[in-house]
Amino acid sequence: MAFSKILVANRGEIAWRVMRTAKAMGYRTVAVYSDADRHAPHVAFADEAVHIGPAPVGESYLNIDRILEAAHKSGADAIHPGYGFLSENEMFAAACEKAGLVFIGPPPPAIAAMGNKAAAKRRMIDAGVPCVPGYQGADQSDAGLESEARKIGLPVMVKAAAGGGGRGMRLVEQNGDLLEAIRTARAEAENAFGSGELILEKAVVDARHVEIQVFADGHGNVIHLGERDCSVQRRHQKVIEEAPSPAVTADLRARMGAAAVAAARAIGYRGAGTVEFLLAADGAFYFLEMNTRLQVEHPVTEAITGQDLVAWQLRVAAGERLPLAQEQVRFDGHAIEVRLYVEDAYAGFLPQTGRIDIWRPASGPGVRVDHGMKDGLAISAFYDPMIAKVIAHGATREEARTRLIRALRDTVVLGPTTNRHFLIRLLEHAEFAAGKATTAFLTRHAFAAPDVSEAHWKAAAALLWRASAERYPPALRGWRNSNPEPTPIRLAAGGTERLLHVTQGEDCDAAFHIDGDDIVVDLDAFTVRFTDKTYAPPTAAAAGSDGKLRAPMDGRIVSLKVAAGDRVVRGQTLVVLEAMKIQHQLKAALDARVEAVSVKEGQQVANRTVLVTMASDAD
Repeated sequence: MAFSKILVANRGEIAWRVMRTAKAMGYRTVAVYSDADRHAPHVAFADEAVHIGPAPVGESYLNIDRILEAAHKSGADAIHPGYGFLSENEMFAAACEKAGLVFIGPPPPAIAAMGNKAAAKRRMIDAGVPCVPGYQGADQSDAGLESEARKIGLPVMVKAAAGGGGRGMRLVEQNGDLLEAIRTARAEAENAFGSGELILEKAVVDARHVEIQVFADGHGNVIHLGERDCSVQRRHQKVIEEAPSPAVTADLRARMGAAAVAAARAIGYRGAGTVEFLLAADGAFYFLEMNTRLQVEHPVTEAITGQDLVAWQLRVAAGERLPLAQEQVRFDGHAIEVRLYVEDAYAGFLPQTGRIDIWRPASGPGVRVDHGMKDGLAISAFYDPMIAKVIAHGATREEARTRLIRALRDTVVLGPTTNRHFLIRLLEHAEFAAGKATTAFLTRHAFAAPDVSEAHWKAAAALLWRASAERYPPALRGWRNSNPEPTPIRLAAGGTERLLHVTQGEDCDAAFHIDGDDIVVDLDAFTVRFTDKTYAPPTAAAAGSDGKLRAPMDGRIVSLKVAAGDRVVRGQTLVVLEAMKIQHQLKAALDARVEAVSVKEGQQVANRTVLVTMASDAD
């Protein structure tokens, strides 16, 4: 099983992270890239890079033939799948082995055993691993699933049997929402994973999401490396992860660890894996699923164990034994990780696209930033909106938490809206600070968008004045023979327009970037985009909705729910748009009659494209 050149079948921070360790261990590395990633940092970092197709994942990163061709072309003799994409695809693992390539991951039968949540759950029940009550049967009809859900009792989780990452997953709390949840979960699952099979699970209310990192070699050794608490989630996708969990005692860790090891042994596992559990308030824990790959949140485990888990993967794939026995595993301090997303957390976590104008990751004691960013890099709608992981380690949980807050404040990312300010608010929240956050945290607490502060307005005007002298000639800047007069600058942000007056000498230390008539200002960890309206002609005030449904981001039209001539009511779904692997229900803002539908199913559309034109019933 010896190998010397590793192709990483992934992109962005994932590929970069794997290649860092591979290079440090003396391996040659090969990157693959789509049209959209031609200038990505992971491509430049690799020893070699091979183009594998257009931007859509089905034509590039999920195309097994293209990946294998790239390996053959580059002379790679091993493939690391990263995490996501093909990392849990047993057909890919088998194809690698058939092609004579070392697959740096578990054997295909182990992936298959856990790749389908329904089959995995049946297997875990047989192995004596505690599981959430639910349904994982063969009847996949709408009526059958609806009936089984009512037997289980609401609230219930509708989940894709294949895949993960929160896609194809819906929480149903009211009977009237059940059928729509089944249908949308199935559609999203079919598109994301190629399978519309669903399972149902009783929703364990106010639980914690606790997962156990397991590792196995080819010599019969299986151990665990402790737990991670991933309870703070949005759309069933993790936002904050930490190790160890504030809710897990040494005794509970031993019992959960033993269950995770038993799960891995039951399927003949090899390599890195994660067994995920729901931890109820009464201390009972239930198997959710096993991810047969390394996880996004593995850095917090690395921080408290002092181990490089990618190095462990490479050693196990080369036929070596695990570096440690269970009794040799030690835990040091506490680590917390946040996922930095390009999304508007204050607008329903809406994914964003655009160019990263300025990227300055934080540094300092105990701080680690895993990313695949650089100035000028374009963020497209084809891939996940996560751009970086920011991790802090400390002797105590409080030290790790405060270090992470400081690291986020020190991080500069200007361009599309990110969730950086939102993450700081989560970390500063009293409930999280006390270690009490559960999976209900983000539904229990509202985090409304903050108002644009007076300091932001003044900073934007002052920075424009300072940085763009050519924009404001002497006649406008108010120069006089005696004392200078204030310079009038008109700005707009968030639907508000204001006239400010800047006096010579006013300054500001905020991070900023000027992009045409826009200036993006980062002040007190809150980033605001202002538009310079100084020379713009006056416009009439908006009179409410113009009757046009526009795309809120770049994406692909999955489904059209209306046609010209239809009457719709406010809140009715008109269009389903897929962007960054998530399907978004675009709804009517008013009671109206549809005048025109301007797009087709399957069409790729840009942000702000008019999709549907309506006339108000009041017209």
